[in-house]
Amino acid sequence: MPVAVIAGGSIAGLAAALALNGIGYRVHVVERGDEPPPRRAGEGAPDRPRPTAPQALHSHTLTSLGLRVLRERAPRVLAAARDAGAHLLDLTLAMPPGATDAAREPGDDELAALGCRRPTLERALHDTVRNLPGVTLHHRTTVAALELDGPRRAVRAVRTTAGERLPADIVVDATGRTAAHRAWLRDAGTPPPGDRSEPSGLRGHTRVYRLLSATAPGPLNRGNAAGDIWDHYAGVLHPGDGDTFSIALATLPGDHDLTALRTAAGFTAAARATPGLDPWLADGVSEPLSPVRAITAPPNTLRGAALAPRPPVTGLYPLGDAACTTNPLFGRGMSLALEHAFRLADLLAAHPRPGEDAAHDAARLTATLFLPWYEHSAAADRARIARWRAAADGAAPPPGPPPAGPPGPAAVAAAAATDGVVWRALTRTLMTLATPAQALGDDKILARIRQAPPPPPRPQAPPRAELVRLVTEAAGARP
Repeated sequence: MPVAVIAGGSIAGLAAALALNGIGYRVHVVERGDEPPPRRAGEGAPDRPRPTAPQALHSHTLTSLGLRVLRERAPRVLAAARDAGAHLLDLTLAMPPGATDAAREPGDDELAALGCRRPTLERALHDTVRNLPGVTLHHRTTVAALELDGPRRAVRAVRTTAGERLPADIVVDATGRTAAHRAWLRDAGTPPPGDRSEPSGLRGHTRVYRLLSATAPGPLNRGNAAGDIWDHYAGVLHPGDGDTFSIALATLPGDHDLTALRTAAGFTAAARATPGLDPWLADGVSEPLSPVRAITAPPNTLRGAALAPRPPVTGLYPLGDAACTTNPLFGRGMSLALEHAFRLADLLAAHPRPGEDAAHDAARLTATLFLPWYEHSAAADRARIARWRAAADGAAPPPGPPPAGPPGPAAVAAAAATDGVVWRALTRTLMTLATPAQALGDDKILARIRQAPPPPPRPQAPPRAELVRLVTEAAGARP
């Protein structure tokens, strides 16, 4: 029986353990954190701080791609998440009422998402994996080094910080954005290939709430969320498992005028001023469950070692965020990690003796899966950073795309507000079911975007100066 060692026991690592166990691997999951406490049936996981994954307690969403993976590949995990209170969200309910071609169509069943906090989904994966025969979870330890077969430069074992030597046919790096494989390779005398990286330009603030009312107090205009990305900040609400929801407010890193978003009063003032969010925060409707948590998003990064057709060593596979990190504003990370884990297992099932052929195929798989999303996120972030920076500086907004060129994001969103065909195409992109080129590059779609009637007026967020005043005054009013 082949043996896999997986470094990291979060979403990507646990999904890889489930997928590799399913194709006959004996699996060791090496996780730095503690084993999670027992969970009672019907309850979501507690918001337990994890120094190894500070992003875990921030807003997350599982897009349609992730839900499809769970439905098709891990139904026990989906059932456990549902038992813990996760909600299925029908995205077609957010189709604009006046959109043409709005009748339900084949394929609309895929347009769904899962309302679930990350700790609860992670716990559902953990509870499923730890009961699998052939899987061993090693908590409170990390992979310290790779042991290689010298002549072949192939993985032979790992050594852990607990002093264990774990023989391995393959090693999966699921350590997230830290991408520990880079240090392992350097320590083994093989510097990793260079990465591609562009700034994400995002500082996020998240607070989790409990809904006290029996029904949702407002619509989810984005299908799986309420709110939007405005010309100087973002404010988005995501339903969670049970009666929970989270609100995320995002600004540019270093935006000192909005530093008071870190305070409960400043955060609440901004959230209540954001269209679509205020009804959820009305007196008696909800109560906060957490403090305001702030985090600076890492840059968009595509790891060179994950794409190298001739890898430095064979048998080493970066997975999920360890292969590619994109701006969390798009909410694709968990879904791409789940998809990557099961597609990697499919690839390895076709390579009983992983070697250079498997490495080459894995690099091609990673490029196919991640490169379109990396390029999309990097380009969208460049444009958003320019808009937000102009607003912060009081300058004129940057020019949009030329009229003769392809429609820009604003034109696509405007057409989606009145045209059901465009709405479906855009939603499939936002939900990671199709890349922008696949969903929006067709000539017929482009024609519909150009010919769409003007959209109805969009609710407007407060201008930047007003938002700064609201936040600053609210925070200053605190005792």
